[in-house]
Amino acid sequence: MEPNSSRARRAAALRSTLSLAAFIALWWLGAVLAGSPQLLPSPADVLIVTWRELASGAMLSNIGITLLRVSIAFSLSMIVGSTIGYLAGRSVRGNAYINPWLIISLNMPVLLVIILVYIWIGLNETAAVLAVIIAKTPTVIVTIREGTRALDRGLEDVAAVFHLPLLRRMRRIVLPQLSPYMAAAGRSGLSITWKIVLIVELLGRPNGVGFEMNLFFQSFNVAGVLAYGLAFAAIMLIVETTLLQPWEQRANAWRRP
Repeated sequence: MEPNSSRARRAAALRSTLSLAAFIALWWLGAVLAGSPQLLPSPADVLIVTWRELASGAMLSNIGITLLRVSIAFSLSMIVGSTIGYLAGRSVRGNAYINPWLIISLNMPVLLVIILVYIWIGLNETAAVLAVIIAKTPTVIVTIREGTRALDRGLEDVAAVFHLPLLRRMRRIVLPQLSPYMAAAGRSGLSITWKIVLIVELLGRPNGVGFEMNLFFQSFNVAGVLAYGLAFAAIMLIVETTLLQPWEQRANAWRRP
């Protein structure tokens, strides 16, 4: 008899497959009703453009460049945001200093941040990555801060009684409790990060998925825009399914009875 967890995974995979099939069917139906490849190309039309871009090597090159930017910006925003969020959650005084900055940054339009960073630093890779980090980090800070506030104080009292070293206390007590919040911040953060990266590339980089989508937009080539957008979204879906979701499940495993 199959374990319940194995059956649940297979059922979830089947539901995901059916959901994707429904998406493609609705897309095809919308293309038929639109009656114009210029307005809404069919899945087959987009697949042809995708294959052409893959065969030329342009899509793989641009996706690789965008993935590198996403990886760097995502990693740094998680490190910086987690550190500041933990300090804000632990210290009332520290949170009082951080909170006004946090509110301003959370309500700052992403487009404004990108434009200002490009003006101040220039149209270069440092500015592109920095703009994404500035736009993404505040949401990580908020999530980790709330997780830190929810830490079990009783466990910390036990650690203090037994004089646990700081590193062991962080590894054995703090990080296991913060892991679900870090996983949640990571899952939501990755989807936000790559969208911001596309805007950054569209506005000021000579390569990447955002840059290519802008070129297709200028020639009113909807199939090209969809080809690059959906190809990168598919990669992010794979990352989400194979890496982030299992990480979140492991992070929350200790909470199950």
